[in-house]
Amino acid sequence: MKIGFHTDAFNSAFFSFEKCLEWAQTNGVHWIECGLIDGVSWAHGLGYQPHVAMYEDPVLLARKMERFGLRFSQVDAAFPLSQKDGPLRGVPYVMRAIQWANLAGCSRVDTTDGLHAPEGLDEEEAMDLMKRSYEQIIEVAEAHRITVNIEPHGYFTTKPRFMERMLRFCDSPYLCMNMDTGNTFIAGQDPVEFLQRFVKRVSHVHLKDVSESLAAATRGKQTGIAISHLALGDGVNAANIRRCLEVLRDAGYDGVLSIECEGQGGPMIERSLAWMRRTLEELRIPVE
Repeated sequence: MKIGFHTDAFNSAFFSFEKCLEWAQTNGVHWIECGLIDGVSWAHGLGYQPHVAMYEDPVLLARKMERFGLRFSQVDAAFPLSQKDGPLRGVPYVMRAIQWANLAGCSRVDTTDGLHAPEGLDEEEAMDLMKRSYEQIIEVAEAHRITVNIEPHGYFTTKPRFMERMLRFCDSPYLCMNMDTGNTFIAGQDPVEFLQRFVKRVSHVHLKDVSESLAAATRGKQTGIAISHLALGDGVNAANIRRCLEVLRDAGYDGVLSIECEGQGGPMIERSLAWMRRTLEELRIPVE
C-alpha cells in the first residue's frame, strides 16, 4: 500500500500548496491529495490555502511535484451532487476536474453527495438526479481514463443501500468508491462492515479517527467530518481503522491510504504518520 495525505490537514495553518509539498518531502510521503478550486480565491491567491486552483497549469504543477518526489493520489471535486443545483454546478465542476487531473497525471477524482436530504426532492427524485449526473460524468471519465470515486460523506452515500445503488449508476470500471473510516463511523455505521461490503469497488481510502467527545455528541446525527481534530490512533475509531487495514490487506488492495486529520502545522499529522507506519508494520503490510 501507499501512504498519502489530504492537504486539508494544513487549512488552519494557512499553508500554501507548495509548503505542503515541502512537508511531504521532509517526512518521506510521496502521495498527496488536495481540493480543486474552480475559479479565483483571495485566500488561495495570497498563499494561505493548501489547495490548487484549476487555472494553474496542471502539467507545470506535476513537474514541480516531481521535483519534490510527489504525485497526486486523487483530487477532490466533492460538490454535493444530490442537491438540486448538482447538475448546474457540480457536473461541470467534476468534468473540468477530470480533464485537469488527466493533464496533471492524477488518475482519480473524488465526488460525493450533500450532508443532508435535499430540499424539495424526495429520495427517489434525488437518486434519479444523481444517476443522470453520474452518467454524464462517467462518459467524460472513460474518455480520459480517470476513475471517479464516490465518497461516503452525505445523506445518501453513508447509507449502504444507497451507496450500492450509486455504484451501479453506470456499468463502468471507472466508477468506484473512496472509503472513509471517519465519515462512516460518525454517520452511525460500522466502518469495517461498510468496507467489507464494498471493498472490491474501493480505489482510494481516507483514514480518519474520531474523538470520544465528538462521537458521544454527534454519532448517528451527522454524515461526515470536515476534518478530524486528533491524530490517528488517539480516538475511539482506532480499532476500526486497524481492522479496515486488515480487510484491505486481505482483499489485495495496493492503493493509497490518505491521512485526513488536523495537522497543527505538522505535529499532529506527524503523529498520525508515525501511528500509520507502525500499524502497517505490525499488520505486515508492505509500503511502497
